[in-house]
Amino acid sequence: MKMNVIVVDDTPINVTLISHLIRKIDDCVPVEFTDPQKGLAWCLAQVPDLIIVDYMMPELDGIEFVRQFRACPGREDIPVLMVTANDQIEVRHQALEAGANDFLTKPIDKAEFMARTRNMLSLRRSQRKLEDRAAWLAEEVKKATAEILARERETIIRLSKAADSRDPETGAHILRMSHFSRLIAANMGLSEADQDMLLEAAPMHDIGKVGIPDHILLKPGRLDVAEFEIMKQHATKGYEILNGSQSAMLQAAAEIALAHHEKYDGSGYPNGLAGNNIPLFARICAVGDVFDALTSERPYKKAWEDDRAIALLREGMGSHFDPVCVEAFLKDWEAVTAIRTRFKDDETERNNHTLGGY
Repeated sequence: MKMNVIVVDDTPINVTLISHLIRKIDDCVPVEFTDPQKGLAWCLAQVPDLIIVDYMMPELDGIEFVRQFRACPGREDIPVLMVTANDQIEVRHQALEAGANDFLTKPIDKAEFMARTRNMLSLRRSQRKLEDRAAWLAEEVKKATAEILARERETIIRLSKAADSRDPETGAHILRMSHFSRLIAANMGLSEADQDMLLEAAPMHDIGKVGIPDHILLKPGRLDVAEFEIMKQHATKGYEILNGSQSAMLQAAAEIALAHHEKYDGSGYPNGLAGNNIPLFARICAVGDVFDALTSERPYKKAWEDDRAIALLREGMGSHFDPVCVEAFLKDWEAVTAIRTRFKDDETERNNHTLGGY
């Protein structure tokens, strides 16, 4: 591996001499500075492998150079060799406290210089190998974690589809509404982490339907008052299924399951929450869920035209829906169309293995 050795000395002849010796060491490249300020700037902007710095320099002496260099994050362990004509013990103590690793005394002895430099570079090579190993391990952990998350997402989608398979909704509906929700979050300026959390949690909004009797869930006609009261229990049942997990994503899913049928004016269920008292993720999911339900064809209804569904969203701003969420959804219609094209009912249902494909 190539090693960058920084040589800092205000005397050009000293820099030339040291650089000549460095070039005799395999894979070593000297980087020369007669201005200590410029040398320090280079060392703070890039990562050297070894610094050879003179003690006696104008404006910025070797000790202060080392002190400022060590103060930079990530520079704590890079070897520093100080060259000095001063044999006072106090100076060496100060240099050690500042972070120097070793010393050379002028005039430089070639054999001693080569031995000390090779020792320093050997230490640095070991450090870099450990760093490379640590980086490799971190990347492998990242890959393994990504695989686990992918499997977790697919499991969630399939469990959510299992719940929805008991009613006329489809797996594609789950994917569309979750991606609609992520789009809304993005247009509202939520963080990438929140957007991803919403994408993963939204599919479980109706998981509580597994606890609703078939004669109610699958009823082709309008529910009567008693039946609708039972149907509304799916929000609470979904919360009970998901609540209590150590997973932040499942906590968010529980919150969405409980509150995605709340309405902005307080007329929703199960708790009659209003305005910002409704969790933000639930307010977002309500818009994506309702829009997709309206514009999707089902055995019991035809799909609404987009203009009609959009009109309903706008009419519901401030009553059913959070106005900010509706505006965020309608802000990028091209993205809405792309999501609907990507997750079509027939195509997605035919290719069940793609249900986890976020």
